[in-house]
Amino acid sequence: MRIAIAQINCTVGDLTGNAKKILDYTNEAKDKGSSLVVTPELALSGCPPEDILLRDGFRQACIKTLDNLVKKINGISLLLGHPYFINNHIYNAASLICNGKIVATYFKNDLLNDNLFQEPRYFEAGSESCIFSVEGIKFGVNISTDIWKETNVISAKQEGAEVLILLCASPYHLNKQALFHKLICQRSHEIGIAIICVNLVGGQDELIFDGASFVTNNKGELTNQFDEFTETLGLIEFQGGSPVKGIIPNSRAQEESIYRALCLGVKDYIGKNNFTNVLLGLSGGIDSSLTLAIAVDALGPDKVWAIMMPSEYTADISMQDSRALSETLGVRYSEFSIKPMFDQFSSSLMNKFWSHQENNEMGVTEENLQARIRGTILMALSNKYGSIVLTTGNKSEMATGYCTLYGDMAGGFSVLKDISKTMVYRLCEYRNSLSMVIPKRVIQRAPSAELRPDQTDQDSLPPYNIIDGIIEAYVEKGKSLYEIIDMGYSKNDVQHIVNLICKNEYKRRQSPMGICVTQHSFSRDWDYPITSKYKDEV
Repeated sequence: MRIAIAQINCTVGDLTGNAKKILDYTNEAKDKGSSLVVTPELALSGCPPEDILLRDGFRQACIKTLDNLVKKINGISLLLGHPYFINNHIYNAASLICNGKIVATYFKNDLLNDNLFQEPRYFEAGSESCIFSVEGIKFGVNISTDIWKETNVISAKQEGAEVLILLCASPYHLNKQALFHKLICQRSHEIGIAIICVNLVGGQDELIFDGASFVTNNKGELTNQFDEFTETLGLIEFQGGSPVKGIIPNSRAQEESIYRALCLGVKDYIGKNNFTNVLLGLSGGIDSSLTLAIAVDALGPDKVWAIMMPSEYTADISMQDSRALSETLGVRYSEFSIKPMFDQFSSSLMNKFWSHQENNEMGVTEENLQARIRGTILMALSNKYGSIVLTTGNKSEMATGYCTLYGDMAGGFSVLKDISKTMVYRLCEYRNSLSMVIPKRVIQRAPSAELRPDQTDQDSLPPYNIIDGIIEAYVEKGKSLYEIIDMGYSKNDVQHIVNLICKNEYKRRQSPMGICVTQHSFSRDWDYPITSKYKDEV
């Protein structure tokens, strides 16, 4: 028996487009001799559908689209993930469709309620198992987090299932694949059942679904693995209830997986929201250089516009490197000097700035003014040309507040929002390993905002390897200050960085949406109050 995994990229709310894609993959699976094709969780609606599930018009459209799709399924069985509406109840469902009819439906039992998914807000939980047969093999069904509870798998096994099909919409994060494999293989081994895991692929707002669908046998051994971050129709041969061993690709380096995730996130956010082009501020620094490379790899050079906005503090080598990078990548490149505008602002505000003794020297105000002039230029070009601005700030800067509201934070989508500064360097080296695009000098230079003479980031911050280690421990792993100090960081550095993280929440709340690649990003995973008297101290 041949089973097809439809690892597809679905768009939330695009019922017609999703249904067509599902039908196309089903027909292709039938042409290739498959008896059963399986889609990811909530494939028909896209995932997560969130509050559009509460719109009556969407409910009616879902029901109509499902009915139309069901009538077109013949000569093959389709296990479809979709929302199921009955009276005033909504279920996260998987339905088996055969010869124009729904013959079995499973409702997700264990609903996920965390910072990413608030399923109890929308869905009611099921309580029953679902067992069906295709060509003499008995299959059970679970949806996503059902697998976390061992009793759900045991119930399916006790009711005769030889193979468990797991429909997933599981977002990507660092090291997720190894953790997921470990859980599924453990379930297979302990309960003695083969498991087919079908995962969604694609970008949805800040979430990236990585695909990477796979199969285990009843001994808990991985037998099949499909590529991550790409749509595919994966074919699996079964002999009885056992999968025939197929191709298992080598694990990718962390940098490669992250880079591909970022490219997919940019491509889908731009494409699914019907933007035609992007623009970004190119500074000659490492963050904007990496953002430009990702944008070009995701969208193609014809859809990317790099804007260099030098001031009197911009080094000649920053100009040279920006021009070289833009030429290498083949993008449109423009230069707008901000000096005339900065001089005009400074002249207009001089009386106010110099009216008090303590304000008569150039400082943060003037630095931020330069950043805000640049933000204004980018947003003006965005409005005029209909291009979305990609911001270029990284997680280390967002954590510590080393960014300017309405300046370098101005834009529509943040590519590096969950990428630490040290990872930025690693991703640049990875990208250059494919082809040399980012000038070596950009990577080797000390990072600088170039907002005053001879400025470097480390004038006011510890080295980035220290900053990033503390951010990872405090934000991503939830460690206490005492635990972080025990890891070898100095008390002063830990207290300083944690204070900056807490102090700058008001900035992060106003930052653009950005791609998530860690388990605890400054996005849905982080819900810290702006107004709070509590401080972590040692």
